[in-house]
Amino acid sequence: MYRCIPAMIVLLGVAGLAIAETRYQSEQHEFIVETLRDDLRHPWGLSFLPDGDMLVTERGGRLLRISADGSESTAVAGVPDVHVANQAGLLDVALHPDFDDNQLVYLSYSSPDGQAARTALGRGRLDGDRLQDFEEIFAASPALGGGRHLGSRIVFDEDGTLFLSVGDRGQRDMAQDPADHVGTVLRLNEDGSVPEDNPFVGDSERRPEIFSYGHRNPQGMIRHPDSGEIWINEHGPRGGDELNRLQAGLNYGWPEVTLGTEYSGPSIGVEEKEGMEPPVYHWTPSIAPSGMAYYDGEAFPEWRGNLFVGALAHTHLARLTMDGDQVVSEERLLDDAGWRIRDVRQGPDGALYLLVDARDGRLVRLSPADSDS
Repeated sequence: MYRCIPAMIVLLGVAGLAIAETRYQSEQHEFIVETLRDDLRHPWGLSFLPDGDMLVTERGGRLLRISADGSESTAVAGVPDVHVANQAGLLDVALHPDFDDNQLVYLSYSSPDGQAARTALGRGRLDGDRLQDFEEIFAASPALGGGRHLGSRIVFDEDGTLFLSVGDRGQRDMAQDPADHVGTVLRLNEDGSVPEDNPFVGDSERRPEIFSYGHRNPQGMIRHPDSGEIWINEHGPRGGDELNRLQAGLNYGWPEVTLGTEYSGPSIGVEEKEGMEPPVYHWTPSIAPSGMAYYDGEAFPEWRGNLFVGALAHTHLARLTMDGDQVVSEERLLDDAGWRIRDVRQGPDGALYLLVDARDGRLVRLSPADSDS
C-alpha cells in the first residue's frame, strides 16, 4: 500500500488566518494542501454553491457560508433546532438539482423528540445568508435515545429522487427488520414522499421508504456518474468497514454478516450468508470511513475514476483505484497530518476539498502542484 510523503511547508497569511501550504508527492500526482479555514467546530458536510461559495455544516448546529477562497465565513440563519449529543447534530447538506431555479438546500440532522431523536431531512430556500421557509419533510422511525450511528448522507439521483442513509442507532438487531428505518438507505421524492417504484411499496411488513437495509452506519455516499448506481461506505465495529454498491431491496447483512468483531474481541456474525450482499471492499482493521467522492475532474487526470474516502480512525485520505466494480489498489494520502477527515468533495475547480473533524476543525483544499515552482 503506497503512502505519499510531504515535501515542503510554506506559511501564508489570508484573512487573518495562518494558512499552511504543504506539498506532497503521491503515487501519481504532486499536489498542494492548503488550509482555507482553521476555525470550524466539528464540521460535517460540504456543498458548493453555483457562485463558488461553500455551505458547511457544523455538528453543533451552525450552517456556514464560506467564500471560495476561504477568506469570509458567515453563519446562515433559519436552520432547524437539532439534538446535539455525541455523533448527533447538524449533519449533511446538499443542493436540489434545480437549485439555480428554486434555491432549495437540504439538510440532514438529528431531530429532537423528547429525550430521543430521529435522523431527519429538511429543506429551505437559500436567500443570501438565510434559509427561508425551512420545513422538515421526513423523520426516521422510531425515535431513539443516545447519539450514535445516525448515517445521514444525502445524494440526489438524476431523476430528482434522493437517497438518505440512516444508521443502526446502536440498536444492531433492528437493522435486520425493515419494519423500521434503522440501519437503512432510504429513497425519497424531493418533497419527502415515497416514490411509487421503491422496492417495498405495497408490502405491509416493510417501510416503503427503504431502498436497502442491513447497514451499520453509512457515512459516505455517492452516485456513480457512469453507472448511476449508489455506492456507500459504512463503519464496521472492530474491523469490517465496508464499501457497498447498492441494489434495490437487498439486505447487506449487518449484524448477521460482518468481517468485524466486537470491540472486546468475540465474533459478531458470519463472514458470508446466502441472501445477503457481500461488500465490494472492506477495511480490516477499521479506518472508520466517512465522506466519499468519485473523482472525474480535470485537475488530476491520473485520478479520474478513483474513489476518495476520508478516514476518521486511521486519519488519512484513502484513494481507491477502480476497475469496474472492483478495487484494485489503495493509496493512503495525508496520513502524517493526524486529521479526522469527515467529508470529501470535488470542487468546481477540479480540486479536492476536505473537512477535518475537530473542535478546531479545518476546511482543506488539495490542488495540483505547479511544475515550474
